[in-house]
Amino acid sequence: MSDAPATAEIKPAATILLLRDDPTFQVLMVKRHHQIDFASGALVFPGGKTHSGDHDPTWAHQSLGWDLFDAEQRALRIAAIREVFEEAGVLLAKRLDGAPMSGEACPMDVRLAVDAGSVPFIEVVRDLEAKLDLAALTVFARWITPPLTPKRFDTWFYAVNAPAEQAAACDGRETVDAEWIAPSEALRLAGAGERKVIFPTRMNLQLLSEAKSAKDAVERAAARTLVTVRPQIEQRQTGRVLVLPPDAGYGIVAEPLENVM
Repeated sequence: MSDAPATAEIKPAATILLLRDDPTFQVLMVKRHHQIDFASGALVFPGGKTHSGDHDPTWAHQSLGWDLFDAEQRALRIAAIREVFEEAGVLLAKRLDGAPMSGEACPMDVRLAVDAGSVPFIEVVRDLEAKLDLAALTVFARWITPPLTPKRFDTWFYAVNAPAEQAAACDGRETVDAEWIAPSEALRLAGAGERKVIFPTRMNLQLLSEAKSAKDAVERAAARTLVTVRPQIEQRQTGRVLVLPPDAGYGIVAEPLENVM
């Protein structure tokens, strides 16, 4: 593995930790398609890069909690909600009358059209007579990719209680499976080599596994002081390791570089 230039463009991205207790504490994870160029075949949380449509100012009329956030956070939260809609079919929104979304928010062809960019997400939400619930998302973590690969991201992780009235289903394009799984079980499967889980996902699963329930996980996230994780490469006697900030909530982490990718 060779280090990419530190000047590689860092793109904003957003990821959702969709949580539920049914009956035990679980998080929604999706399996990336093996042909996707980033984290192919890995078990991940739904998420991706922000798009230009996430910055559309007319979202002010299709969002709840708009005035609570600055322009950056609005776009990131819209992106996170769009990604979990595209990849898992869950729409974090409410009807205009305040009622929760229920059933299948949209047919698969609509989700795929949003993903392809042929149908603006805002038009779908408007046609559903709904408003995105930006305030439902609680900041869980923020990671900036180290200069290990040409693709770098500034990723915000958000925790949210899953709407009970909606079912998750993978899109079949970017993701080939969607499953509710206990964070500890996902870690066990990764440790046994039965699932591919990339380093940032594994670290956030470990942090998530400290909670006893979905409610507890969201409350812990809200109470934590956000420390942006900028992993650093250090040379140790045993080889190069990736080191995390000790005050970021993950404990003392010095991961062998060969285990990171």
